[in-house]
Amino acid sequence: MLDAPVLVLIDLEDQAGACAPTGPALELLTAARRLSGDVVALCLRAPDAPGAAAIAGAGASRLLVAELGDRSALAADAADAVVAAARAVGPGAILVVSDYRGKELAGRASVLLGSVAVSDAADLEEVDGELRASKLVLSGSWSTTVSVAPQAEGTPIIALRPGAVEAEAQPGAAPLEAEALAVEPAAETAAVELVSRESASAATGPALGEARTVVVGGRGVDGDFDLVRSLAEPLGAAVGATRVACDEGWIERSAQIGQTGETISPRLYISLGVSGAIHHTSGIQGAGTIVAICDDSEAPIFEMADYGVVGDVTEVVPQLVEELERLRG
Repeated sequence: MLDAPVLVLIDLEDQAGACAPTGPALELLTAARRLSGDVVALCLRAPDAPGAAAIAGAGASRLLVAELGDRSALAADAADAVVAAARAVGPGAILVVSDYRGKELAGRASVLLGSVAVSDAADLEEVDGELRASKLVLSGSWSTTVSVAPQAEGTPIIALRPGAVEAEAQPGAAPLEAEALAVEPAAETAAVELVSRESASAATGPALGEARTVVVGGRGVDGDFDLVRSLAEPLGAAVGATRVACDEGWIERSAQIGQTGETISPRLYISLGVSGAIHHTSGIQGAGTIVAICDDSEAPIFEMADYGVVGDVTEVVPQLVEELERLRG
């Protein structure tokens, strides 16, 4: 275990009128609890009472709140808050979610702290006082582990991929009293103006980057994403797509998975009509179990699939949905 606390940046979301930590944020707290007995949570707006209880239940022993308002969506503002918290707490490590904003703020904060940043980490552990982060590189063809040694100055920042850790609640956690954190934005941060912000979703259900199950449509569905959703909905899965499907306009660009889209780490990945081109499969290397349904027996996706079905998706998927309904009674 680290001798110093671990600082965790907590993203909040509005759920049915409540302000609660996101799933990946709770995963970060679980990861931090395995590194240190002292976990400090940093929120960029105040959570409500149930949200604060969830943060405590996931392992936080202290709660800092920096009220940034709408500017919390900007990586530079979030980085300034992380730096202010790091200087107040003196953590041994800082954990953030490895999404677009998280990777950008990790880079900026590490420069300001004179430290290092590791992005897209899929695993994190402490070994003899050092942090060891594992990740996939070169389109998933190599697995690498980097070691970050303790530093006299600066704090290492690790951007952990959603789904890398299973969030675990800590029963009987004491309530947390929020502590206000003052943040002085840098001149370059203040020069950026947030004009507008819109949350885009490719489908109902869980967010693509956070989902435990993802059903993906490729060229083989021939634009029929109702077929994809018919399987995703009973599984409580997110809907994803290949670049070709997005290029054809069959689904929103936010659903794209791969080298130029989302990188996902679901427990279960199901592909429908996906051939398995490298620019797509590079985004699913962190998946637990891969199921492929495709009518081309020579498709590269079958080389990495745990289970494969060679057949027409328009015939296989309805049978699969029917079987799911039968099993659920």
